[in-house]
Amino acid sequence: MKKALLFSQALIALLCSAGMANAQGTHPDTVKTGIYVTSIHDIDFKQNEYTIDLWLWLKYRNKDFDFEHNLEIPQAKTVEKSFSTIDSSGGRIYLLMKLQCVMQDSWRINNFPFDRQQLRLSLENSQYDSRSLVFVTDTLGKHYDPRFTLKGWNIDSFILSSGIKPYETAFGDETMPKPHTEYSSFKVRAVLTRDATDLFWKLFIGMYVSFLISYICFYIHADNIDSRFALSVGSLFAAIGNKYIIDASLPESISFTLVDALHGLTLFFIFLVITSSVYSLRLVKQNKIKQANRFDMVAAQVLLVVYIAVNIYLITNAKAS
Repeated sequence: MKKALLFSQALIALLCSAGMANAQGTHPDTVKTGIYVTSIHDIDFKQNEYTIDLWLWLKYRNKDFDFEHNLEIPQAKTVEKSFSTIDSSGGRIYLLMKLQCVMQDSWRINNFPFDRQQLRLSLENSQYDSRSLVFVTDTLGKHYDPRFTLKGWNIDSFILSSGIKPYETAFGDETMPKPHTEYSSFKVRAVLTRDATDLFWKLFIGMYVSFLISYICFYIHADNIDSRFALSVGSLFAAIGNKYIIDASLPESISFTLVDALHGLTLFFIFLVITSSVYSLRLVKQNKIKQANRFDMVAAQVLLVVYIAVNIYLITNAKAS
């Protein structure tokens, strides 16, 4: 009887330990991941891309992960590996790589050039999903070289995180009950800002000069209609040309940006100058020269004040946003 009882207890203990082992086996292995950025350059607004040079290290125990061949950077257009070393001592793998990635990203240009950009980079293992592998961030030390300069930009924040990225597909695996898979993802997000005052004047000085040229029409006698219209039409085309030059360096946008707002405002006020000139000419043809001169002076002051005020409002709002 005693022997039977001892045998039952031993069997139960064995089953429990086997169950615990199986339960532990379902836990995904962790990959401790760190990054150190040495350079961010070639920021291209038109092509929606930038280039990043970085050191990447991964620490894990499962040799099957093979990050040398299974590393995936979803948003990368190209990935070049210039250096790689592996240390497998102590039952753990330490992989260190030097990478250069050309990253595809979308830019926020609503407030350009007073824009605030987020650069995103993520890493995954192309073979093992989140049931087998999860990333853990290595937060020790700095994550970018404080000596490297991003010309014209400042790094406000540099954040490392990990998470789960869902894919609404089984990638052709017919054994999956539904087309849904999840992969662990290591994420990097850098927030960039800049003092764009000099860049702003560099981009928009031509537009403002165009408006001032048309504004001079108010100080030309109203009966010189040819001179007035020549200046106004010339400034109109100059403002349009300035907009096309700026748009050529920016990606297409379906929203109304600061660039669109300022150029639209300038074109509208140039149109108002032309309209005012037409009205002044009409007064002159009616021999109302004093009224025409008075109208020119009043219109000149009102249009200038309103134009400057609206510009200040739009620019201030863009900077605040």
